[in-house]
Amino acid sequence: MTAETQWRSFGHLICEIVRGKTMTREESCEAYRQVILNEQPELQQGAFLMAHFARGPTTVELSGAWDALDRFDTAKINSQLTGPVCDIVGTGSDTLKTINCSTPACLIAAACGLPMAKKGARLVTGVSGASDILEILGIDLNAPLSQAERCLREQGICYLPGEAFLQSGWARLIKSMRFTSAFNIIGPLTRPCPQTDRIVIGAYAPKVCDQLIEVLREIGMKVALAPYGMADGISPCQGMDEFSLAGPTRVVELREGKINVYEVTPSDFGLKQVDFDKIASHKTAAANAQVIMTVLNGHLDSPHADFFCMNAAAALYTGGIAKDYRQGVEMSRQALVSGKAMEKLRRLKEYQGAE
Repeated sequence: MTAETQWRSFGHLICEIVRGKTMTREESCEAYRQVILNEQPELQQGAFLMAHFARGPTTVELSGAWDALDRFDTAKINSQLTGPVCDIVGTGSDTLKTINCSTPACLIAAACGLPMAKKGARLVTGVSGASDILEILGIDLNAPLSQAERCLREQGICYLPGEAFLQSGWARLIKSMRFTSAFNIIGPLTRPCPQTDRIVIGAYAPKVCDQLIEVLREIGMKVALAPYGMADGISPCQGMDEFSLAGPTRVVELREGKINVYEVTPSDFGLKQVDFDKIASHKTAAANAQVIMTVLNGHLDSPHADFFCMNAAAALYTGGIAKDYRQGVEMSRQALVSGKAMEKLRRLKEYQGAE
C-alpha cells in the first residue's frame, strides 16, 4: 500500500467515525498503530483522535488502542518480583483539580511494604503531572529504565515516566496535545512493568471508570480500583480522578474477574470530610511539591495528609496489605510518622535521582 493510499484510507475512517462507525478491536489497534508510529500526517492524527473521542470510544476500541500502545510503544522492565506489584495513577482531565495525590500515596504505600511501580507523565490539562512533581523533588526523568528496574527490585518502588517508557508515539503526542483523547484513558493502563497485577486508577467521569475496569479485565489485571471522587456542594458532574476527602467517591472494583460498584465516603476511611478548597491544587507545581514535602516531613495534622493517606490506603487494600480502607489509613499514617515514606523518596532519588 502506497503512502497516499494509506492516507486516503485513514481519512475515510475518520469520516466514518464522525458518522458513528465503531471499530473492531483489530481495526482500532491498526488505526492507533498508525498514529503511534507517526505514519499519518499530523493533521489526520489530530482529527482521528478528536473524532474518536468526541464520538465516544467503546470498550472494544479502547482494548484495541491499548494493544497498539503496548505492542508498538511501551518499553518494558523486569523487576523479577513474584508477589503483588501495584500502580497508582489517574487519567487527568478531571474538572476538580486537586493537589498531586498519587505521587505521595505511592511513596506511603511503598513504605508500608507494597511494591509500587508508578507510572506518570508531565501535565496535560492540570497544573502539574507526576513527572513535574518528581522532577522538582529530584528525580531524573531521563534516567535509564534499568535504574528504575533496579530500584523496584531492591527498594520496592520506582518511577516510570511516560517520557521514558513510551518510545515514540504518546511521548511525541503529549508534547503538543492540550486536549483529551483516548490516550488519557489507555495511557494510564500501560504496563511498562509486566509484573504489575493491581492498580488504583482514577478517572474524570464515571463512564470512563467503567470502561477502564472493563479494559483491565480484558488484559488480565488481577485487582483494580477505579475511583471517581466528588465534592459536596459541587455538581456530581464535576469530579476528580482519585478518592475524595471532600465528598463521596464512586468506586468500580475488579477482583479476580468480578466487578463491583459501590460508594465510599471519608468516614469509611476513618477520616473527617473537608471542603474541596482544602485539597485543591495550588497555582504552581513548585507549590504542590512543597505541600507534599511538608507532609512527608511528618506534618500530619492537615487535610493534605489525610488526602494522601486515603489514596495510599486504597493501594494497600488492592495489594492485600490492608484488610479494608480504614486499616490502610492507619498504616499510612504510621509510615509518615516513622519517616519510612520520606525514606522511600530518598531511596528513589538514590537510584533515579538527578546528579
